[in-house]
Amino acid sequence: MPIAEIITIGTEILLGEIVDTNAPYIARALREIGTDLYRMVSVGDNEQRIAQAIQQACERADIIITTGGLGPTVDDPTREAVALAFGVPTEFRPELWEQIQARFRRFGTTPTDNNKRQAHIPQGAKALENPVGTAPAFILEGAKCVVISIPGVPREMEHLIQYAAIPYLQCRFPNTGVIRS
Repeated sequence: MPIAEIITIGTEILLGEIVDTNAPYIARALREIGTDLYRMVSVGDNEQRIAQAIQQACERADIIITTGGLGPTVDDPTREAVALAFGVPTEFRPELWEQIQARFRRFGTTPTDNNKRQAHIPQGAKALENPVGTAPAFILEGAKCVVISIPGVPREMEHLIQYAAIPYLQCRFPNTGVIRS
């Protein structure tokens, strides 16, 4: 049975400004596919601390799901933190930038240079298109674990967990058990 950890990212969570509803949602989704959840942790918007949390989680778990920190501003450091944890640079993906621009066109607005940051993901990561928001998600497979980084906006997170992360996990880690509560 695969082991997972969830890392919710955002200083607003640590300051008590918002309540983390993402981790419980992800925990239930993991339980449904027979994945043992080892730990849930919240980390502020700090690249070094996020990278350290990912590295520590990879020592204990097969699957790390991060949520949050994928927005367009400088206080959204998850992309860079995952890259740091794996010792790779981030890289610009033109196809992601096209998806972001297309989404903004549908909204009737124009993306800013900050939004272009969202088209950078860790080198070697598999991009996951986000059809309900502007922040692409991604999966990075390492030697010890796989990291799936999902936006923190609940509607976006729920969609990407249901339609991208869970199907990926079911293929990558075939169900080996049932978890009942």
